[in-house]
Amino acid sequence: MTTTTTTTAGGIQAVKPTVSSHLRDYWARVRGGDLGSLPAVLGLLVLFLIFSTARTDTFLSALNFANLFNQGAQVTFIAMGLVFVLLLGEIDLSAGYASGVCGAVMAILLTNKGMEWYVAIPAAMITGIIIGFSIGLLVAKLGIPSFVVTLAAFLGFQGVLLTMLGGGKNVSITDEFVRALNNDNLSVLWSWIFTIAAVVGYAVVQLNRYRRRTSRKLITDPLGIVLLRIGGLAVLLIAATLVLTQERAINPAINSLKGVPIVVPIIAVALVVWTFVLGRTTYGRHVYAVGGNSEAARRAGIPVDRIRISVFVIGSFMASIGGILIVSRASSVDPNTGGSNILLYSVGAAVIGGTSLFGGKGKVVNAVIGGAVIAVIDNGMGLMGFSSGQKYIFTGLVLLAAASVDALARRRAASTGNR
Repeated sequence: MTTTTTTTAGGIQAVKPTVSSHLRDYWARVRGGDLGSLPAVLGLLVLFLIFSTARTDTFLSALNFANLFNQGAQVTFIAMGLVFVLLLGEIDLSAGYASGVCGAVMAILLTNKGMEWYVAIPAAMITGIIIGFSIGLLVAKLGIPSFVVTLAAFLGFQGVLLTMLGGGKNVSITDEFVRALNNDNLSVLWSWIFTIAAVVGYAVVQLNRYRRRTSRKLITDPLGIVLLRIGGLAVLLIAATLVLTQERAINPAINSLKGVPIVVPIIAVALVVWTFVLGRTTYGRHVYAVGGNSEAARRAGIPVDRIRISVFVIGSFMASIGGILIVSRASSVDPNTGGSNILLYSVGAAVIGGTSLFGGKGKVVNAVIGGAVIAVIDNGMGLMGFSSGQKYIFTGLVLLAAASVDALARRRAASTGNR
């Protein structure tokens, strides 16, 4: 990589990459098989272009734009948890119905037991943690393949959900706090406060990282690239907020509808927390190490079994949040909650976003990007009048393409030594 250097008073040379050298280095990594989320981002842009051209009056409307967040929230949260599982080269086929069981726990406590949301929601989350710990224990300690354990759980949780709901009953919820989570919006004022806080927070983190690495004479991204990232995020968030704070109610006189959906800051908080955990903690480094080579990680003193158990705990915990949002969106829970295409879409979101099925490569943001791709496909094809069968076929082809890109990228990386 071409760089410029400056010599300090102590004779230490500080390496300062230029913007052009940074871009050349990035392109070299892409050619070497390190694609990251690039295919998903490009695919998302193409999908937006296609659907916005085909359905300009509906797809690009403020109402539909807000609906994309609410429709894709549950898949995004489950996919975030699956990223941790996939990083170890494992799979969790029970995540969908596990979310349904957790959602049912919350709904039953709210409606049948008359408990408050601050009791019911933690109970649902604890249920998810217990489920994940049980699955992880069977995989890590007994050595049962995760495919078998989670397939058994997939079948078992359907029965548990049916039993909890008395066969086929529907449990409705009336708690306003829970219903608001995936249906209501922030006020216009709080929407802008959230947007400004997000941009400022991202800028502070990026600039502080640049300052620290520069002061320690470490290689860092050029300041121009850092400012470009900050500016790009600012433009994206401000444009989205401008759209979402428009009046989108059909009859504003009866019920005004504007503001950023409440679920958006919830997704943002989860993204920040888990990104920090994976990228800035010892635990995160251990997850990548075990996913890359579990035997080498074991010899290095990393507690491999505990890491394996923990990723299933995180996966099921995030599934519980997905279940809460599913129930919030529908204002009810039934025997199909968490079933249907939820699991397939969630796995698809993680893989389409750039997480490798082979383990050792992926980020939490991949789940968010992949979730956006899934939501746009489902929403856009629905607006264009495609049948459910056609949507499934197209989504399956997109997932197959993503898996193929991952396999080819890994082969390319192995051949060039860019692992």
